Amino acid sequence: MDIRKTVNLSWDDFDELRDPRPATNDFDAVVERAISRRGFLGGALTFGSAAAVFGSGVLGSATSARAQAAGFNFEPIGIFTDHDIHVPAGFEWKPLVRWGDALFSEAEGAYSPETGVPVEMSDKVFGENTDGMETFTHDGHVLLAINSEYVNPKINLPADSEGMPKNADEVVLLKNMQGVTVLEIADQGNGWEVVVDSPYNRRITHETLMTMDGPAAGSALVQTNADPEGMSPKGTMNNCGSGKTLWGTYLTCEENFNGYFGATGAYDERPDFVRYGIGGEGRYAYEVHDPRYDLSQEPNEPNRHGWVTEIDPTDPDSTPVKHTALGRFKHENAEMVQAADGRIVVYMGDDERGEFMYKFVSNGTWTEGGSTEGLLSDGTLYAAKFNDDMTGEWLALTPESTGMPLEEILVYTRMAASAVGATSMDRPEWIAANPLRAEAYCALTNNSRRGNEGMEVNAANPRETNEYGQIVRWRPENEDHGTIDFTWDLYVMAGNPEVYDNAYGGSENVTPGNMFNSPDGMAFSTDGMLWIQTDGDDSNEGDFAGMGNNQMLVGNPETGEIARFLTAPNGAEVTGLTWSPDLKVAFVGIQHPGGAWPDGEGKPRSAVISVWRQDGAAFG
Repeated sequence: MDIRKTVNLSWDDFDELRDPRPATNDFDAVVERAISRRGFLGGALTFGSAAAVFGSGVLGSATSARAQAAGFNFEPIGIFTDHDIHVPAGFEWKPLVRWGDALFSEAEGAYSPETGVPVEMSDKVFGENTDGMETFTHDGHVLLAINSEYVNPKINLPADSEGMPKNADEVVLLKNMQGVTVLEIADQGNGWEVVVDSPYNRRITHETLMTMDGPAAGSALVQTNADPEGMSPKGTMNNCGSGKTLWGTYLTCEENFNGYFGATGAYDERPDFVRYGIGGEGRYAYEVHDPRYDLSQEPNEPNRHGWVTEIDPTDPDSTPVKHTALGRFKHENAEMVQAADGRIVVYMGDDERGEFMYKFVSNGTWTEGGSTEGLLSDGTLYAAKFNDDMTGEWLALTPESTGMPLEEILVYTRMAASAVGATSMDRPEWIAANPLRAEAYCALTNNSRRGNEGMEVNAANPRETNEYGQIVRWRPENEDHGTIDFTWDLYVMAGNPEVYDNAYGGSENVTPGNMFNSPDGMAFSTDGMLWIQTDGDDSNEGDFAGMGNNQMLVGNPETGEIARFLTAPNGAEVTGLTWSPDLKVAFVGIQHPGGAWPDGEGKPRSAVISVWRQDGAAFG
């Protein structure tokens, strides 16, 4: 594998080189059988209080009147293909913080449009490729915790490096641009801005010392030469989606950790390495310059990554905790809710083709102000099983059900889910729970490989390929997230009705006025509206003609209606969303933009932007 070529691949394409997956997944077949039992989309898109609304009253021309009728307080916008941000009339936006912006006064001016950020300042500035984020308030201070998912070496490294680190310092530079940023923001009359030198400002990188808890902490599977006790891992990496605990801490999710490891000598090509996409050459050549990433020296180091990690943003001296009870896989985000009896429930997706959706249910219960001891370290992990009759169940991952010791279940969670017969899916990404009712949604971004084997198109298999993606919705039995059984449907099947008049046009709530592809990030506002962010093909050509740049849309769960709110610069994805405490400002992540956005010259810079209504009203 030529890493100078693979560094430019998407993570999905990189994983395909490491571990090619079957063209179809179990969930594809489940949906097809559900459709064939009821007629095309007739049953798979009808559910509960939303029954019979799909296809009636959807946004056709995306007019303001219909948007208001659906509960949208804005006029939906059209597509754009330029290198700028677009929002509805009556709204404004501006950058809040960009890659390279100083968190501390000593780093003021450290960023250069020509050269980027020097290594000695790389952990004192805002990180690269912003992703999941959450808002916190503490003693009158407003804090944001924001993920930085990965790097763009051709942009971030000196030009003479040709997109690959050539020494240990450049590896440190890349490592420092990832992880998590905690920063304070304040509105002092000119909109929200970063409070430079705030005592809460903090960078958490690949080098930050952490601890582990739960059944796998300290096990032989996570012990290394540098940490023979297996309790003190260093660093969090490839931080994708996020979550917020009910007690006010931050959950950062480690996703594509596999690409950072390689080998400079002989190593044991274990079955778990294959399943997790870990191989002999890392994506950024870290193993050449840092033995921690060298499988021939530290074969257990990969097992210390791929976790949900809890951070207290209000205490800059606190040690982040990797929660092994929540399982190890490519975590997209962690959505926390509470069961009827007070137990804690965390929903999670594993973002790779053919992987699974999970939930963790604590053994202990929580009440506001009560102890949180053991809530994320003692409980049961489950994987989802979807049935043709639009029911489903959560399958417990236990030594009895899997035939695996508990520590292996948690370190090799993918194998455990396969052992119990969970339903493999098309890249389960963000999960969002409705704050107004007991239901949750998962974005299944796409399966671009489906159809490569020439699948027949028929009533039971309406789409040979799944390049557009879909969003699955489920409701737990008795409206209790702690129960095992659930019923499910599809909230939307994305498509292009401008190009196709068949199943590839999408479900009936997809129209020429709101079409999109590859739903990824999702979040609910307090009024029960579902905000959908995309990370798809923005070529505006072929199957994607008329879709324009990636975007953020708003969906009404009760009616199925969807309206476009924001479009990103060409080349970017929209990822990460949170709000100011007064709900008057939305903070939105713009990752890997093209052109010279947002400065208009020099390097493109990922950023978090502020979006607000000109009349000062709240979002929801």
